Amino acid sequence: MKLSTAIALITISTVAAFNPTSSVSNAVRTKAPFASRNQALVQPINVDGRRGNDQFALRSEASSDAVNTRGGAGALGGIDIPLLLYFLFWYVGNYYYNITNKLALRAAGGSTGFPMTISALQLGVGCIYALFMWVAPDARAAPKVTLDDIVKMLPVAFCFMGAHSASVFALSAGAVSFGQIVKAAEPAFAAVLSQFVYKKQISKAKWMCLPIVIGGVILASVKELDFAVSALISACIANLFAAFKGNENKKLMKTSGLKERMGSVGNQFALTTILGFLMSIPVVIAKEGHKLGQFVDIFKTNPAVSANLIASGLWFYGYNELSTMTLKKTGAVTQSVANTAKRVIVIVGVAIFLGESLDPIKLIGCAIGIGGVLLYSVIDQLLAKK
Repeated sequence: MKLSTAIALITISTVAAFNPTSSVSNAVRTKAPFASRNQALVQPINVDGRRGNDQFALRSEASSDAVNTRGGAGALGGIDIPLLLYFLFWYVGNYYYNITNKLALRAAGGSTGFPMTISALQLGVGCIYALFMWVAPDARAAPKVTLDDIVKMLPVAFCFMGAHSASVFALSAGAVSFGQIVKAAEPAFAAVLSQFVYKKQISKAKWMCLPIVIGGVILASVKELDFAVSALISACIANLFAAFKGNENKKLMKTSGLKERMGSVGNQFALTTILGFLMSIPVVIAKEGHKLGQFVDIFKTNPAVSANLIASGLWFYGYNELSTMTLKKTGAVTQSVANTAKRVIVIVGVAIFLGESLDPIKLIGCAIGIGGVLLYSVIDQLLAKK
């Protein structure tokens, strides 16, 4: 599937969901399918039911030139335009996911509301999109996996579901910026698991970087005004699941012929999302099943919940698929720098949008922690050159 087709479909779906007076034909006719004229790509619905601030929005004029570049061969003066677009919409998608996710959680009652239900339904929105892409003409060929392939994917899907659910709960219990800072410490969890569970040797240089990461997170927590122990624990659990998922995914991709049967990276993420959604249903019933009727009423009557939930589901699916495509086209060092830049943009940008604390000590701790993550990612390559 071409990137332009995927972005156009996501945009049309989003516009239709949040602007009923806009027709699909109007969305297609505009020269910039990524944004309506002089409006944000997605305008989050605040708790009071009004549209959110669009100061970080993409403008149609800024994106129209990029849209004119089609296919994967577009390059301008040696610049890989498609790769730049991948980065752009990966960052934008992650940014808007964090905003719409937080607004939906706030409107539904925060950590005491329906975080598990919202996290599961976000995966459900992704499932609908994935299934649509398989049945839509000239979109994406369906995978030809076997039952044995599906069984082997279950550990990855379970870890994916656990990481997402724990992340959503962490962001419901505390500030988004704080949750993202703690999640930046994922390499510490990955190193421990790789070394002691999966028996993969981690270099001494990488181990030396971990105190920097952990120290930065601790320093950022000292001045966190919206600090909550539940947010800290949940973010750490999300890191643990994410570390397991990374290792399990490496094992999965060693399965003979699996890549060919899946057909594409997009299909792999689609299957993981569908399986993760199915696994999340029993957890929702066990944790919040007794008050699902209340959530249905809120979803029907409060657009701050329904609109932001649907938007966050689309953004989550879209930015994850784009990040996979982006990282597949880049080297290890570029991936590390890209992930670091994404963290900084999301933490600072979302904090400004949502009015969260940006105390200097918190920012210094954030810089130290994320800098440590970057160093952890590239230290082996840097030492190898000497």
